Amino acid sequence: MIPRKICSIAFMLLVVAGLVLAAGCTGAGSQPDITKSPIKSVPVDDITIAYREAGSGEPLVMIMGYSSTMDLWDPRVLNELAKYNRVIIFDNRGMGNSTSSDREYSIRIFADDTAGLMAALGITKANVMGFSMGTNIAQELVLDYPDKVDKVILYAGDTGGKEAIPPSPEVLAVLADTSGTDRERGERLFKELFPAAWLKENPDPSKYFPVVTTMNPPENVQRQYEAVASWNGTYSRLPGITQPLLLVAGDQDVLTPPENSLIIAQKVPHSWMVRMRGGGHGVMYQYPDEFAGIVQTFLSNAR
Repeated sequence: MIPRKICSIAFMLLVVAGLVLAAGCTGAGSQPDITKSPIKSVPVDDITIAYREAGSGEPLVMIMGYSSTMDLWDPRVLNELAKYNRVIIFDNRGMGNSTSSDREYSIRIFADDTAGLMAALGITKANVMGFSMGTNIAQELVLDYPDKVDKVILYAGDTGGKEAIPPSPEVLAVLADTSGTDRERGERLFKELFPAAWLKENPDPSKYFPVVTTMNPPENVQRQYEAVASWNGTYSRLPGITQPLLLVAGDQDVLTPPENSLIIAQKVPHSWMVRMRGGGHGVMYQYPDEFAGIVQTFLSNAR
């Protein structure tokens, strides 16, 4: 549970501290640019979900992680995938521009929301990709709505529950350090998203970190955290995933150790795992071309 909490706290503090800057990254030529797509909204059950989409082809629904908004997807990755897919990103319940209600939050409700969004957009079946906590939502989605999911991509994922491998004690000590200003805490946590050697060579976040345009209500972030903490996980149910599954992990991810992906791969038939060398939890931002290429190769070839 902790890796998702910490990664997203890092994102939150970066926004608060003003450290998240424009990445300035758009594709060449006439390729789609999802950052220029309008934010739309549709009613789903007891809330309204905000979303963006770009591209055409098979739908690819992308589920963001804890306390984060759809702004946190790397636009370079999105735009590359939108060359071949109808890419759909959205804000989870109570995050960003999506509304909330008095209903108690849970991972399964977030999966229900995702299924409801698909129905509202007229999508009967889609490929689904989750990032960090979004992988938990994706797992519940494919288990509860198997007919709605074609292929699954889990990026920096774990099973939740007692089977999930937490960060090391050293990393936990850094994450538990609440001293200093918001900016100082944000800088410490930001460093945990990337391997130290890579970060030393890439010290300017404006060159690789996306633009963040919305904030999340603290009370909804807390409710989302409680949903994560109360989730029992999927470990015993993983063999029920029969769809082709791709797991992508940075081999130096200290927030969600890559061994978590191996646990899932060993339990799910028809699964593939890619450990990206030199990658941290933020490997999507480090190597966007390679990351998008891996995902698209899987989507184009897995059966």
